[in-house]
Amino acid sequence: MPQSLTQSLTQSKTVTYSPAYTLVPTYECFNHCTYCNFRVPPGTDRWLTEPEAIVTLDRLQPSGITEILILSGEVHPQSPQRSLWFQRIYRLCELALERGFLPHTNAGPLLRQEMEQLRTVNVSLGLMLEELSPQVQYTVHRHAPSKDPQLRLEQLHWAGELRIPFTTGLLLGLGETTLERRQTLETIANIHDRWGHIQEVILQPYRPGSTQTGSAPGLDLDTLPTIVAEARQILSPEITLQIPPNLVGLNDRLLHCLEAGARDLGGLVPIDEVNPDYDHATIGELTDFLARAGWELRPRLPVYPRFYPWVEETIGKNRGTFYGLAAKK
Repeated sequence: MPQSLTQSLTQSKTVTYSPAYTLVPTYECFNHCTYCNFRVPPGTDRWLTEPEAIVTLDRLQPSGITEILILSGEVHPQSPQRSLWFQRIYRLCELALERGFLPHTNAGPLLRQEMEQLRTVNVSLGLMLEELSPQVQYTVHRHAPSKDPQLRLEQLHWAGELRIPFTTGLLLGLGETTLERRQTLETIANIHDRWGHIQEVILQPYRPGSTQTGSAPGLDLDTLPTIVAEARQILSPEITLQIPPNLVGLNDRLLHCLEAGARDLGGLVPIDEVNPDYDHATIGELTDFLARAGWELRPRLPVYPRFYPWVEETIGKNRGTFYGLAAKK
């Protein structure tokens, strides 16, 4: 690790998080990842309506939440429902902006024109790369066409071309090898070196849930600090490493991950929709736990300051929301 980066990480005792709330347009998903605890089969869910979203967003206004995470199951690109699905996501982002929130959407792979449209109502977008492992494609992802690594890599390149602040990451413990994890990190690093648009990489350990239909090997959580250290060595210092505290726990392991280079805890939401069996600690509990170990927990926006000029080019010039919230930070 470069000496300057080592010194910076040693001196910095700040950990960030995004005060967030998740809106789910639909849990329906045409993929069927066997470890998933989020999806329901297509045609079995009642989609979130605009009036329902308005009630929720209005209730949240005095809460201190800044990020609205639009997290959706995927509708097949050739489905007659695709246009309606996308319009619903776009409208939810508009409603959030109108009420003073900053949207961040993660809805699986998008068509390029969909990505272009969403950049006008989002301060950032996200898509987990997960793993480039061929083995994973034949096991837990064998019924998940949109988990094709080349399709997801294309998304990362498109986001860079379109100057969209982007969050991606690895899902650890699906059956990938140590070498394949490193290759995935190196691929993310190379894409960022080309476009400079990746603001966060999430290192998310797979944890079993109560509604999944299959299983994956899972990650030995004691190896996570080593993985964090390797990621910090491979990725640009500009990229923040994020770990989910509800999947790691408030323990020495979490502190070791911070010491290894993780600096963000992600969007802290009332319910982790992807991992509903694992509750988040409260902000107070996290603050106290970290303070006892000499760390300071601070809120952040769902877009990092170096990308403010990009956001100004899309939503900033026409929305007071972004300027107001950015000024407070």
